[in-house]
This record gives sequence, C-alpha cells and structure tokens, in this order.
Amino acid sequence: MSGKITNHIFVAILAIVSLGYSHALGQTEIVIDSPNPVLISESNSTRALSNPPLRNTRNGRGSFTPRGYQPGQEVTVFVSSLSLMQGEGPNSVRVYAEDSRGRIYRFPVVDFGPVPDMEYVQAVTFRLTDEIGYFPAPIPDGDMLISVSWRGNSSNKVRLAFGRSGGRISDEVGAVPTPLSKAIPVTSPMEDVSVSANPRMANDITRFLQQATFGPSDATYEKVRRLGYAGWLNDQFKRSYATYLATYPNFPLKPFDSAVGCPTGGDPNCLRDHYSMYHLQNWFFKQAVYGEDQLRHRIAWALHQIWVTSGNENNQVSWMTEYHKILSKHAFGNWRNLMYDMTLSPGMGNYLDMERSTRTSPNENYPREILQLFNVGLFLLNQDGTVQRDGAGNPIDTYSQDDVNNFTKVMTGWQRCETSACPSRTVGAPNYKDPMVLSTGNHDLTAKTLLNYPGVVGRNIAACTGCTSTQIETYANNSLNQALDNIYNHPNTAPFVSRLLIQQLVTSDPSPAYVQRVAGVFTQNRTNPTQMREVIKAILLDPEARGNKKTDPRYGKLREPVLVVTNLMRQIDAKSDNLAAESDGVVAGWTSTIGQDVLRPISVFNYYPMDYIVAGTTLPGPEFGIFTTGTSIGRLNVINTMAFGSLTVATTRPNGTRLDYRGLQAIATEDPTSNKLMDHLNAKMMHGRMSTQMREQIRTAVNAVTATSAANFLTRAQTAVYLIATSSQWQIQR
Repeated sequence: MSGKITNHIFVAILAIVSLGYSHALGQTEIVIDSPNPVLISESNSTRALSNPPLRNTRNGRGSFTPRGYQPGQEVTVFVSSLSLMQGEGPNSVRVYAEDSRGRIYRFPVVDFGPVPDMEYVQAVTFRLTDEIGYFPAPIPDGDMLISVSWRGNSSNKVRLAFGRSGGRISDEVGAVPTPLSKAIPVTSPMEDVSVSANPRMANDITRFLQQATFGPSDATYEKVRRLGYAGWLNDQFKRSYATYLATYPNFPLKPFDSAVGCPTGGDPNCLRDHYSMYHLQNWFFKQAVYGEDQLRHRIAWALHQIWVTSGNENNQVSWMTEYHKILSKHAFGNWRNLMYDMTLSPGMGNYLDMERSTRTSPNENYPREILQLFNVGLFLLNQDGTVQRDGAGNPIDTYSQDDVNNFTKVMTGWQRCETSACPSRTVGAPNYKDPMVLSTGNHDLTAKTLLNYPGVVGRNIAACTGCTSTQIETYANNSLNQALDNIYNHPNTAPFVSRLLIQQLVTSDPSPAYVQRVAGVFTQNRTNPTQMREVIKAILLDPEARGNKKTDPRYGKLREPVLVVTNLMRQIDAKSDNLAAESDGVVAGWTSTIGQDVLRPISVFNYYPMDYIVAGTTLPGPEFGIFTTGTSIGRLNVINTMAFGSLTVATTRPNGTRLDYRGLQAIATEDPTSNKLMDHLNAKMMHGRMSTQMREQIRTAVNAVTATSAANFLTRAQTAVYLIATSSQWQIQR
C-alpha cells in the first residue's frame, strides 16, 4: 500500500458477514456469499469521501468556483464491507463512472489496500483515464456517479466532481449518505457452512448448476444440496462419459462423394444418417438433457467453442464424432495432451488444412489458429489476462508472421492414416477416425525458430541434414512435440485459456483477479494429468462465481441458444410429444434458427466472435455476436413454441418434444393467486433474483387467464414460463 492515505476516524456500527473461499472440508465446505461493497460518502451528502480533498477557488469577482478533479489525476476513495482473501489487490476491484449523459467509463485502479489501523476500510486509488474507450468529446464536466464492483457485486453510487462540482446528474433512487461512522469490521471473514444445511445457499445452488450443467433439474439440485459443490464435482469427475446413451453414434466411414456412398435406389436415409449431423446433434441434446455426466458434456461443449471444427466442412457424422471424442476425453485431463491429440485429429487436419500441408506447399491455417485462437492470442498478456502495452500504449504482438512460418514448417507432412496398419481404415473411404501419420517425404527438414519469451521452452529446432526416413520420422515427431511445448509453456497460455473458459461457464467480463486465480491453478498443474479438473474447480468455486446474489449489472453472460433450449428442457422436464417417454433430442432446429447450429459453427471463429464487444458499449459479450434483430425475435418464437406447443412426431422425429407442465399445473391449481407459482418459478428458473416489479407484472398477466378449468391453470403455468424465459433477467445467466 503506498502512502497516499490520510487518517480518518472510524466508528463501528454496521455488521456485515461474508463467507470465505470455497473448498471441501469433509461433509462441510467453505462457500462464498460476498457482500456488496459500500462506498464511503461525506457525512451529510452522497458525495464521495475522497483524497486529495477538493477546495473551491476564488475567482476575479470575489466569489468561489467549485473545483473538481482533472483528467489523468489520481483520486482515492474509500470502501467498506469487503472480506478479502490473501492476495486480493488492485485487479480485484473495478471503478465505474456515469456522467450526466448516461455514458459509462471505467477508471484504472492503481492502488488498493487497507487504511492503517482501520483494516476493514479499503482505500481505492484510481486514475481519471477511461481505460475502455477514452473520454469522448466533449469531456464530462460536472458530477459523475461512481461505483466499485467486486466479485460480481456492485457498491452504492456516490458523487465525484469531475472538472467542477455540481451539474445535472441525479443521485440513484434511494441513495443515502454512507459515512465513515457507519463502517465497522467484517466480523467473520470465513464461515464453515454445509450447503445442505444452509438454506441461504439455495439460490446459489441453482446458479452453480447453470454454470456447470446444461441447466438445473430437480434431481441435480437435490444431489448438489446433499453432496455440496466439491462432492458433486468429484462425483462428476469419476463418471465415465455418455452414461445416458452408453456410446456415441457409431456409423462407418463413407466415400467423399455422397453419390457413391449413397447410391440411388439404396437406403433412403443414407444421406441423413451418414452425410449430416442429424444423429450427432440428437445425441448431443439427449445427453445434455438427460445425461447424468453433465459436467464433462458442458466442458466438452466449451472446448468445442475454442478448438473449433465444423460439420459444414467435416460433413460426415463419423468425422465429427471422432473430433468430439477428443474433446470429451480431455475435458478433465491435461491441456497439453489435448493440444497433441487435436493437432493430429484428421477432422482438424481437414478443417484447417494441416493434412494438405507439405514442405513444397505449406499451409499456415492450423499453425496460425493454434496460436491466435486456441492457446496464446494476438497480444502479450499479464497473468491476470490484461493486455501488456509498450511505451506508447499500444498492445504488444505475441508472434510475428515469421513465427507462423516456422510453426508451419514444423507441421508439414502429416496426412490421413490410410495404410493397412491403421485400425479404423475403411477401404474406399477417407480415414477420419485414426490420428494423422507422417509422410516423411513431405516434412520440412530445415531449422526452425519458434516463440521467444522469458524462460522459453523449445525455441530452436535444428535442421535434419542427411536424415534417413526413420530419422525423419523421429525428427518430425520430436519437432512437433517441441513446438507444442513451446506454445504450452508460453506465459500467455494460462491466462488466455482461463479467461475463455470463465467466459464460457460463468461471466463474459471476469475481473482480472478472477482470471489470475484460475491461471495460477492452470500453471501450477501443468504436469498434472488431471490439470483440467483443478482448473474447472477453480472456475466454479471461485468467490466471483459463487454467491446467492450478484448485483453488478455487468456480471454474467447472455445465454447462447443451446443453453436457452436445454435450460428450459431440463427445468420444465422435457418429454416426448405425448408425455409418455423421453424427447428424441431432435431439437437442433430450435437453436439453428437463432444462430447456433450445433457442431456446425460458421467459421473457425466459433458461432460468435469470442472477443465481441456489445454494440454501443465497451462490455465484452461474445454471445451478443449472434444476437441480432432477427435472432432476438427468433428467440421469442422458439420459446413460445417450447412454452405453449411442441415438436410433434414426424419421420425424423420418432418421439417429438413437449415440456411437461403437470407439476407446475398442480401448483397453479393449488393457489389461484399465483403467488406460489411465481415463488416456485423464481427459485427454479431465476435462483431468487426476480425483481419485485417483474414478479408482479408477470403475476398480473398470469392471473388475466381465467381460473375456471384445468386447461386454464395449464395456460397460467405456460404463460408464466414464457414470460420469464423471454425476459432480459432470464436471458442473461447471472
């Protein structure tokens, strides 16, 4: 802590309890329910208590001009009600400001720590420079409302004079002074609680399942409540994959030419069964809705959106099935092993052209993407995921075109395994099941120089001069492993991968401190064969992920189409159209119409750009990349069909799909006021965060349906589900 803090007198009167970091303690575990930060104001106003103090200046007419802080100046404010873990520093909090025109700014925090002798009050020093867009013209002049966010929770808003004090901005509704006299120590920074014995954590269990599964269900909720978070995670780690359907779809390889593979007059379903994603998509959704191994399936889905291939190019179900097996195999394994298997995947080799890359005709597609998209990113990162900049403030490139060229040389000569020694080879069909093998005559034998970084691993590869065929094979395989080690040990890999996984599971804009904690676990477990288990636990049990409430409006993520559909199917208990069996899983049409055709992303950049910024803001929001005027209306239509209708039985839908409302219908019948129905759905679908205004508006609409028959009470339940699922509060997973 630098010496920027002046002494103040604090009087303790407000008790706030926080629960500490999450880990297993037998049947008891420590879990998080972080409080909202409280920004300290002056004793008789909502103006921030700040340092250096502002003094009015005398003008030429003998009166005083109200002063404000100036652009680029460092300002210190004070915040209470934080229960900090060891190591939480400036990158754990963010300072936001809003001006009178409604524009939002984020100021870089340069110092953070306890006030001497008053450890329960933290001093936050920030610079009045907008780090997410810079000040637009004209520069704000007058009071701004500032707030502090921490672990997904936001503080009250207080006034801060910028340029001058005063101006047109109004306090937030309900704002009151929060002086130092109302700040006291957090009395219990760590509290041992059993999830099953603590009803306070009920809402967080639902949040946890939204992050770790394809949607909460009654059965998974009860299991987490009984086992606790760590116990449930350990149970998931022990499960073998595909417990619901036992195995993946298993179809033989077919020739490239579908006219040859499916000749006229043959099997009428041949094209559907072999040259489309029909069976794999149906398997995917049945596994997502009914499978008990939810966590592995969810992580494999996240990995698919990082290590992207697509059924648009790999158009045989057998090709994409083998690719997905690699994702699921390594979901709880080691990232370096995933890198190796994916590099030699024939599906990836076809999609990004590595199978066609030779020493005389090198192709840089895969070498470029394994750097840019899969592991290190474009710019050098700090370990908390923030971008490193040069003296002029520009991002520093991670690699050059020359680096790409050198990796391309390493990755020449691999091709599909087409000899009799290949166990899955089918005569007359390309082998997209076995890993690629080396064609020694097509591998580049010149020297290569790879990425350079502090503590660099495997940078230089010598030339293979005068090598025999056997020596070339050894050289090429050693070179490939050396190149993968070079990437894996790059300091960018841990924060880059960690941030992507957090975005997939928890929140689109994680704090740098959250990224750094997860990246630290990634790094500490580099040689651990179950590295990803530790990373997953770090993501899901972090205090920024856990908690009954998250009040920061920037926290969370837009539900991607797949999660819209699977959450509703799991929460409202999807069944066949006649409710007598399970859904057949033929629901890909729902997600494809709103921007996400499962296992058929439109490009290597995924279904949506992972670096997408929400239009009109500076907020990262990848899923908003496919949230257009058309898909936003499409979401309403899909949810309407799910809520009020069904997918009926058809040639390609042997069972159909309908949501089973019988339980909700009974609740609606029991209480004609609809209060019980709203309370139940608030807990089930919203983990208790439905606003009072939203609740009453929906209840009013529900009660507009006459309560005179069983059909009416069914319509009431359907109406409530539809209105909740189409609301912005539900569409954002928080």
